[in-house]
Amino acid sequence: MTALPATQKDTAFSAILKQLRGNLQTYALVVALVVIWSLFAILTNGMYLSPQNFSNLFRQMTITAIMSVGMVLVIVTGNIDLSVGRLAGYVSVVVATLQLRTWEHYFPGQPLLAAILSTICGIGVGTLYGVVQGYIIAYLRVTAFIVTLGSMWILNGLILIQTEGKTIAANQEYFEDIGQGYVSKEIGLIIAVGVVVLLFVNMILGRRRKAKFGFTLSSMGMDVLKTSFFAVLLVGYIIYVNAFSGIQNPVLILGVVAVVVSYMADNTRFGRHSYAIGGNAEAARLSGINIQKTIFLVFVLMGFLCGVSGVVMASYVGYGTIAAGTGYELYVIAGCILGGTSTLGGVGTIFGAMVGSLIMASVTNGLQIMNVPSAWQYVVNGLVLVIAVFGDVYLKKK
Repeated sequence: MTALPATQKDTAFSAILKQLRGNLQTYALVVALVVIWSLFAILTNGMYLSPQNFSNLFRQMTITAIMSVGMVLVIVTGNIDLSVGRLAGYVSVVVATLQLRTWEHYFPGQPLLAAILSTICGIGVGTLYGVVQGYIIAYLRVTAFIVTLGSMWILNGLILIQTEGKTIAANQEYFEDIGQGYVSKEIGLIIAVGVVVLLFVNMILGRRRKAKFGFTLSSMGMDVLKTSFFAVLLVGYIIYVNAFSGIQNPVLILGVVAVVVSYMADNTRFGRHSYAIGGNAEAARLSGINIQKTIFLVFVLMGFLCGVSGVVMASYVGYGTIAAGTGYELYVIAGCILGGTSTLGGVGTIFGAMVGSLIMASVTNGLQIMNVPSAWQYVVNGLVLVIAVFGDVYLKKK
């Protein structure tokens, strides 16, 4: 086999080095995740990485991860939303109320119809709240921090009013499958093959688009290597969870949400405008970007995703409670920041937020398996966040 000339070796090495430097934080997060999993696997004698717990881990992260997808764009535009946890919680108690008291009265003996109507109403409530909140922030120009802080208190009251201080059951047939069900193993494998094909098709189309507009292309080998890496991760995950019961329904929902919003962020005018506003709002305004409309749409999207998350929460927990969503906003924001979203705006990725959310869920899950008191779980999660941000700042200086 003929060896590559020294110049070609240097070129290939330079391309790999450039790729590593350009995505240093992402790779650092993946390494950190592997270290966390390895540590907990040792401390729990392998129980942590069992197919059953691995399946539960990904299911546990879905509620906050869905909201993290929207929070990336909120933070990217230079805003913040402190109400997401309680909004998802309010949606969950509304949905639970509809399941237990409303649809049983109007549509007795039709659980599938009840589940569909509950899902639509829950997402509708979240979206409507996002519309109102977005209008106040974008068009009335009230600071997002103040509006969402006030919303958090308002939603606290609405949850107490809706529940009357009681727990409301939401574990009816069909509806409980949204958060607790599984995709069959055969369909899971079909999904895996389909997604792998889409990954490579997207890679080829992406290279064609770049060539069409005169952008410099990375080497074909590097693109194939990157795409293959993600394909192997996906197939490996599906094979592993199939050893238990298959892909979890909420994880599938999260995957669809992440792909759609990631496409919006990277390939649409709405996404490009969001990043432009966060990078330099004045320059964006002078470029003709409608800042008010974009921020309004960002908060509408955030409300929509809170609705989705609230429906999943009600189904997964099986109840609507007065504590629903409490503190979730902290995990949502932490997941985004861990994933590289800048609090100054203009920088952040959906994939990074997913990894950040998975890190937070991984730490919490591992501590729970080890029966660490909840007080110390908060301490450890806080330390993880601070260390991660410090590492990010240090790497950027270097």
